[in-house]
Amino acid sequence: MMDFIASDALTPADESRYVKAYLPLVRRIVKQLSYQSSSVMDQEDMEQIALMGLLSSLRRYGHPDEQFAAYAARRIRGAILDELRQLDWRPRRLRQKNHKINDAIRELARELGREPSFEDLASKLSITAEEYQEYLLLDCAKAMESLDELLSSDTHTGALDSRPLEEGIINSRTLRSALATLEQREQLILTLYYQHEMSLKEIALVLDLTEARICQLNKVITQKIQSFFKSEASCKSY
Repeated sequence: MMDFIASDALTPADESRYVKAYLPLVRRIVKQLSYQSSSVMDQEDMEQIALMGLLSSLRRYGHPDEQFAAYAARRIRGAILDELRQLDWRPRRLRQKNHKINDAIRELARELGREPSFEDLASKLSITAEEYQEYLLLDCAKAMESLDELLSSDTHTGALDSRPLEEGIINSRTLRSALATLEQREQLILTLYYQHEMSLKEIALVLDLTEARICQLNKVITQKIQSFFKSEASCKSY
């Protein structure tokens, strides 16, 4: 990710003032990501990591302007996700169960010629609704990590490091084309998640859908954008 080098260093007093001013941003992002980390990291620890991400953003960016919040949000979210990856937040038991469910989904999809429902999986694996919900949330978290990395990539969206998401997208022709392939509801989910820092639960309420359905849509969004970039890369290689 491209980083800023502040043109005029902040004083400790500046840093303290700006950290207090952007605390609501920190809390929104912590709330947004807490659904995928409660098993290994409590909210207080996550807030400390988020605050360090904010402070790092301030020291690299300098005095905030109207574009700073979008830049800081990506760095704060990235700091939390990096820590979660180091902690290996998906326990071994859950990873093994997820692999088993993924294998069953692929097998059933081939047999049925469609995406299997919970009832299909329950019949094959004897899993409960709670276990299926857990699987969807973990699978969704993995998809969101991939999407965060994709949207923060220098290769595709270096402009996003210094501009709000919407403006950065407009100035990135490839990413704009990729997002244009999404359905209107899928584009709205991205806007609510990245620009309004809403949690998946909040997005589900806005769209009158279940969290499980939002998780499924997030995975579809990630796959569509990844497929678009792979296709673009293949075309450029010829």
